[in-house]
Amino acid sequence: MKHTSSSESFRAIARDLTTKFAPRAAKWDQERTYCWDNIADLTNAGLMGMTLPTRYGGQGASWLDTVIVVEELAKACTLTARIVVEANMGGISAIMAYGTEAQKEFVAPYVLAGDKPAICISEPDAGSAATQMTTTARRVDGGYVLNGTKHWITGGGVSKLHLVFARVLDKAGEEQGIGGFIMCQDPENGMDHDGFTVVSRERTMGLCGMPETTLKFDEVFIEDAHVLRPPSGFKRGFADLMNAYNSQRVGAGTIAMGVAAGALDHAKRYLLEREQFGRTLAEFQGLQWMLADMDASVHASRLMLHESAQSRGPNGSPFPDIAMAARAKLFASEAAIKVVNDALQMFGARGYGAEEPLERMYRDVRMFTIGGGTAQILRTQVAGSILGIRTPQTRGGYCA
Repeated sequence: MKHTSSSESFRAIARDLTTKFAPRAAKWDQERTYCWDNIADLTNAGLMGMTLPTRYGGQGASWLDTVIVVEELAKACTLTARIVVEANMGGISAIMAYGTEAQKEFVAPYVLAGDKPAICISEPDAGSAATQMTTTARRVDGGYVLNGTKHWITGGGVSKLHLVFARVLDKAGEEQGIGGFIMCQDPENGMDHDGFTVVSRERTMGLCGMPETTLKFDEVFIEDAHVLRPPSGFKRGFADLMNAYNSQRVGAGTIAMGVAAGALDHAKRYLLEREQFGRTLAEFQGLQWMLADMDASVHASRLMLHESAQSRGPNGSPFPDIAMAARAKLFASEAAIKVVNDALQMFGARGYGAEEPLERMYRDVRMFTIGGGTAQILRTQVAGSILGIRTPQTRGGYCA
């Protein structure tokens, strides 16, 4: 697949950064700390908010440009790659597509300065069935008041910008649909929302430096100027907002593929240097075949992700096609688990230990068949596209 000169320029920037990021990756994992040092490097390199239009200070990069950057970063540090996805796709892209001029001008400086917006959709009893959320936004004079609890919110406690999804109620309590609300928690600049609390943080298997938190909203006021109103209004607006999430799914699939590509590189190195029975492991046909299958899986994933990154949904949508994004993430995330597992197997006990990065990569990559659309929900969405039918899962399927 042909890439533009800008894509290759972005790739070179990302590869240069990985020389710093790879040695740091174990630190964020072991200490369960956010990678602020990497954020500073990403910001200086212009990769935070790279997809923002140039008039807002971004570089006007495409989804494909972002995918190319994310693959390179994921080879070295999954956590860093995930931050770049969420600083360029998903929540921020929804605001850029549907927000007012004032909203775009408000959020852009935060992202360009290193903030990763937190997408607040999932709840304790509303994961894959996102439309069953119970968080409400009640209409009051001058804005809306949020009440509810959000669970498994990526970046809670470190993100300043939040895009909160809630059931919109008018003053009489009548439901109007599901809307998005931009909340900025930035006490240093006078934005400290009474009633907003980071309740707890999950202890996760992988991606340990990324906070996954429970957030509580207790009479949190959001002014009218920060209400994200999609073109079709609250009644049908959730579908518009979720279309923005198709780009994030492409990004998530790319992280998985990038981790797999990194594992493939480690496996190649090890097979060429490790000797057993008087010859290198690279000379054993069984391991050669494993390596070939791993390479084919990574290559196929890359092609699907690049194709979906360049696709567009119907009716002039600026976002990737929903079925193509679902298909690419499904294939790439499942293939990546097997590739990383096979690479670890090639290393034997050494791969199982922390001397090599493969045990961390295996823990990290396991998340991508769950978050951002489970493999099962994605299968339902792809099947719905093939059959031309709509189900509750295809309309609102999000994550576990």
